[in-house]
Amino acid sequence: MTSNVVSITENSKKAQNAIETLQALVADDMAAVNQTILDRMQSQVALIPQLAGHLIASGGKRLRPLLTLASARMLGYEGKRHVDIAAIVEFIHTATLLHDDVVDESDMRRGKETANNVWGNKPSVLVGDFLFSRSFELMVEDGSLKVLKILSSASSIIAEGEVLQLAVIGDLSVDEDTYLQVIEAKTAALFSAACEVAGVIAEAGHEKEAALRAYGANLGIAFQLIDDALDYSAKQATMGKAVGDDFREGKITLPVLLASRRGSDEEMTFWKRCMEEHDQKEEDLTQALALITKHQTIEATVNRARHYGDKAKDALAIFPANEARKALEDIVDFCIERAY
Repeated sequence: MTSNVVSITENSKKAQNAIETLQALVADDMAAVNQTILDRMQSQVALIPQLAGHLIASGGKRLRPLLTLASARMLGYEGKRHVDIAAIVEFIHTATLLHDDVVDESDMRRGKETANNVWGNKPSVLVGDFLFSRSFELMVEDGSLKVLKILSSASSIIAEGEVLQLAVIGDLSVDEDTYLQVIEAKTAALFSAACEVAGVIAEAGHEKEAALRAYGANLGIAFQLIDDALDYSAKQATMGKAVGDDFREGKITLPVLLASRRGSDEEMTFWKRCMEEHDQKEEDLTQALALITKHQTIEATVNRARHYGDKAKDALAIFPANEARKALEDIVDFCIERAY
């Protein structure tokens, strides 16, 4: 048991080092991205930069734009387009967060009040729309139809994923393939686009663009699987999020899906009452956590994430070994070891 604890602790330290290494590797470019974000979210309507800035300054790691910058660096790209492209990726991500928090009726994000909790739902939705519009302005300014196609397609796929997730809320008959379809759309699509566009602007060629697309997609799936596992983990509280939000909202994520499949008829009756009928009592979350622990579905979810993480690393094999490739490989471990 002790060796396992030591191993997990060491892995967590390595994972933290991975994000710090990636941030340091592209620090100058990231500073330029942050300046672009600040410049382009300005408006004469004071509430727009105020509300957008609340979320943008809330302590996120900027993982998606970091992937764009690191992918460009791995390819030896020496231009400047990657800075605006990375800003576009962050604007799209931020817009989706504003909309998600309204849909999910979230009160907290990264340990701070959500924008919708501070200013209300209507301003949050409209500022999200503003950020989407800004991202498309930047795409047009870049001038590449291929970049525009990749990023605009990702935006529409994300929206489809969110709608699909709404359609299957509380539906315990949903299968794992549909669950994966949701996370491929709502999360992996932007990870994939963030990496692929670096290949486009670096003129890396079809094969390498496809490899970057596969790396980002598999990393995004692994990332969301861990997010879904964390929602039922005590570590969630240390990340400024409430434990069990997905449970309270009736979201059928993999930990619940597996627990309901592996349990008794009596346990399925519990899940149906809580998730399908949305008839939840104060003590039901504790019972849900006990069933998830009993059937080891957090461990199963993390193992699924490791599988996709390995696929992400394998996709990078086509690229020459360099500092940026190593950072992109290591960031896979960061995304997975967040579970610990």
